[in-house]
Amino acid sequence: MSSDEEELRKIAVELRILENTAENMQSRISFVNAAIAELTYANLTLEGLEKEKIDTSLFVPIGGGSYVKARLESPDKIIFGVGAGVAIEKTFTEAKEKIKNRLDEMEKARSSMEQQMEQLLERIRVDRDRLQDLSTTLSKKERGANVREAKSRA
Repeated sequence: MSSDEEELRKIAVELRILENTAENMQSRISFVNAAIAELTYANLTLEGLEKEKIDTSLFVPIGGGSYVKARLESPDKIIFGVGAGVAIEKTFTEAKEKIKNRLDEMEKARSSMEQQMEQLLERIRVDRDRLQDLSTTLSKKERGANVREAKSRA
């Protein structure tokens, strides 16, 4: 096996690994985008609740575009999820601040992942170009060898 063929094989393997990594990175970016959307929705909901009074009638989303009618009992207390199915009571201000902090962290994470994705895609582009160049070089060498063989047989 020639050094060009060996390099071609190595680049092809690296390209597959990079493409799989890019797919995984895209999945992670999608997950972070979903978390950002959820946190943005929570933030907007809190902003809307900030203006409401006790016993205000609300429609609370239960999923699937469906709502249940409820009354606001204590707008100054928020049950805040801290992870692993655990939630604690926070003041309205604390909950709003925590959600804003999470949102900021998610946006930073997304930005970092998008930069990594750009680097991956650039590396994939470079490897594809190199793969194409090597393939062309090998094809020319093979055609040259076939022409020499044909001439020597004649």
